[in-house]
Amino acid sequence: MVQIIAITALTCVVVAALGALVLQAVRARSLLWSIVVAALVPLVAVTASVALNVQLMFISSHDSTAVSVALACATVIGVLLSFVLGRRVSTGSRELTSALRELAGPHGSTSPGALPAPGRSSAPGRSSAPAEITALAEELDVTRHRLGTAQRRARALEDSRRELVAFMSHDLRTPLAGLRALAEGLEDGVIDDEPGALRQMRQTVDRMNGLVGDLFELSRLHAAPATDPEPRAMVSLVELSHDVVGELVVHARQRGVTLVLDAADDGDRLAVRGHSEELARAVTNLVGNAIRHTDAGGTVALSARRAPDGRIHIAVTDGCGGIPETDLGRLFDVGWRAAPERGTEDAGAGLGLAIAKGVVEAHSGSIGVANVPGGCRFDVVLPQQA
Repeated sequence: MVQIIAITALTCVVVAALGALVLQAVRARSLLWSIVVAALVPLVAVTASVALNVQLMFISSHDSTAVSVALACATVIGVLLSFVLGRRVSTGSRELTSALRELAGPHGSTSPGALPAPGRSSAPGRSSAPAEITALAEELDVTRHRLGTAQRRARALEDSRRELVAFMSHDLRTPLAGLRALAEGLEDGVIDDEPGALRQMRQTVDRMNGLVGDLFELSRLHAAPATDPEPRAMVSLVELSHDVVGELVVHARQRGVTLVLDAADDGDRLAVRGHSEELARAVTNLVGNAIRHTDAGGTVALSARRAPDGRIHIAVTDGCGGIPETDLGRLFDVGWRAAPERGTEDAGAGLGLAIAKGVVEAHSGSIGVANVPGGCRFDVVLPQQA
């Protein structure tokens, strides 16, 4: 018995070593060959051990015949099963390779319309692949969708930047031309109302300074520094809302718009940690934008309340008549403006809402817009302070 165990073990070791050499030889070929070889090596080891033991007369010929038949059947079954498994694995691998090639195509990914839904297979034979390959394929589909979304967002941002450059060129060229004309008129002495001309020049310079200030603020917000240049302090949004309404109520009255405030009156100051000037600018931009787009006789409402979950909600509701659904997604894009506003004196540079979004997100909050009867509502949500 000791001799039988020793001979069998030695034979298996030799066959395993030969099998390793064969695997090394076919490593550069299809994975199918490696799977078939790996399935045949144990069967060859058993067959060689039985044959050697028969030659040494440790096993009778009658017993060896039964074992040989069983080994032959096991070999056929092993080859067939390993071939089927190898085909499944190699087919799945080829499909993944094809998907990766599409992902790294001429434009970096397939077209957005050609992408399958996340979690759904885009290859017809992938459902028969092993679970690991199927999971990898599904993750690749999700990655493709994320890449497509990122590319669309990048293209939208690039379009917004181009529009911003075009708008700013117009918004700066027009007042500069007016300043030049006024300066030449004063120089030539053809303007009789010199105080009025100087006053108009000062107003034009103030408007241009506002445009430059918006650009600087937007650039600073997008720079996203690792640390705030100034330390943050607790800011009461109730007091801030009263200040904003106090500053803009005259402007609203001049345009025939009623400005109302609905702030918490239960002693809750709605305190958040942040920069008071930035938060005030964000709320001012939202309220000013609402006043500008509300017709005379309309109402703009500013609300500041704490939700049951502890977060602070600020809402600005106007009477603009609503925003087309196709424009809601671009409302906070840099430089984007609705077509009817372009060229109007008070249209601004299209940066107010983008700055408001940047300020809110810098304070770990979120901002959104939705249509309501008669107008739209901008909702700002700021997190609860610890």
